[in-house]
Amino acid sequence: MNTQLLVNYLKFLSKRLPPCLAVMVLLWPMFSSAEEPEERDTASAMGHLQQVGEVSLVLGRASLQRGKGARLPIEIGSAIRVADRILTEANGHVHIRFVDNALVSVRPDSSLEIVSYDFNVRQPALSSVKFNLEGGVTRSISGSAAKAARERFRLNTPIAAIGVRGTDFVVSATETTVRALVNEGVIVLAPFSSECTAEAFGPCTVNAVELTDSTLQLIEFDENTPAPRLLPAPHERDPNSMRDEVQLAIANSEDDGEDKTVSNEVYLEGVTTTRVTAEAASVKTPTRIPVVAPAPAIEIIPDFTPPAPVATQDLTGRQLVWGRWANGQGDLERITLSYAEARTGREVSIGNSDYLLFRPDLGSKNVDAGLGVVSFGLSSAQAFYHSGSGVVAMQVRDGSLDIDFDTNKFATALFLNHDLTGLVDFNASGSLFDGGYFHSRTDGQRIAGAVSLDGKEAGYFFEKQLQDGGIQGITLWDSQ
Repeated sequence: MNTQLLVNYLKFLSKRLPPCLAVMVLLWPMFSSAEEPEERDTASAMGHLQQVGEVSLVLGRASLQRGKGARLPIEIGSAIRVADRILTEANGHVHIRFVDNALVSVRPDSSLEIVSYDFNVRQPALSSVKFNLEGGVTRSISGSAAKAARERFRLNTPIAAIGVRGTDFVVSATETTVRALVNEGVIVLAPFSSECTAEAFGPCTVNAVELTDSTLQLIEFDENTPAPRLLPAPHERDPNSMRDEVQLAIANSEDDGEDKTVSNEVYLEGVTTTRVTAEAASVKTPTRIPVVAPAPAIEIIPDFTPPAPVATQDLTGRQLVWGRWANGQGDLERITLSYAEARTGREVSIGNSDYLLFRPDLGSKNVDAGLGVVSFGLSSAQAFYHSGSGVVAMQVRDGSLDIDFDTNKFATALFLNHDLTGLVDFNASGSLFDGGYFHSRTDGQRIAGAVSLDGKEAGYFFEKQLQDGGIQGITLWDSQ
């Protein structure tokens, strides 16, 4: 009813009521109109507090900041709302599943803000999504909102905006640099400008560069370049590879009969590879001498993980060099350099979302002819065990790598150890491809590497799922 008509009607009614009721009738519009703003504010606040996602996995140390409030503990099942900020420490890793089945992974030493997440269930094309990667590394797999409303999805970084065409991509960002690679689909990256603002939605068009999954490239932009550029970045692309970057958290507790199946979840079924080797039976009992017992033998266990980070000059003296996207595992890094250090005089050979293997840019891409079968000895390595309790460095006890350049085949083995896992063997074999690249993927593990063009050095990264976690690492090898 029109407000003025209502007031006139109440005045008319008041003349026919007793005085006490007439006063109440005349004052009623004042009370009702005073309550309307409060009701609208409450409704607005409830909409702001609406859950838009849920944490599906947490590894290491991470926290949740709600708006400008204090940091809160984050755990599996934590509700994610608009204006929330997910923060991870050096060993932290968080996965979020959103209401439209989008998946987001927040890597170590990262900060991701959920700026907006309006998913229209009935009309997905009217949805809008915006993230702000303040620093670190994140991976995003589009859900129904981004797929249906591609012009309304945005991931902002400190210096550039990223739009999508329905995709799976990884972004690494600092205050001065942003890099991204695409596992599936297309992204559009553009630096902020008067035509491309952080407040807008969707991909920008000015100074924008498009990257698709059909090219073996990554996209990079820093504050010293006028526009983004494409760089070579061969790596394995698999739309389901998000399964390989997480470790099972479901099996941390005993089965209580509850159905823990999650439709389309990113968990990978565990593959038990831990071996318990009973060596005691083969050890002879030492001869006992009366009065003075012999000192126990000390087993010297080799470890190809350097006790301290290898000096930059020693690493750059090699042909093959590992570079990090960001900070990696912080103080646990041993054989890696920063991206800027590793790329000097070199180009990318292979890589994943954490590390890139660089080798000299010699112009030629062909491996020398007549190399035959080459056996490599392990020079150095670093490996980490990721579990629900955090990330720890493993011992790399030994390994082997053989490459047959005549038949283009390779085979390798690594022997790792930690108190939490026991002895773990990693074995892989596969084909060598043009340019000296090799890779292999099986259920629960993968490997990708490259060899120097003269056949004297090699390197690869590897990943292996265990029942209660997973192992990731990188290696460097020298021909024997």
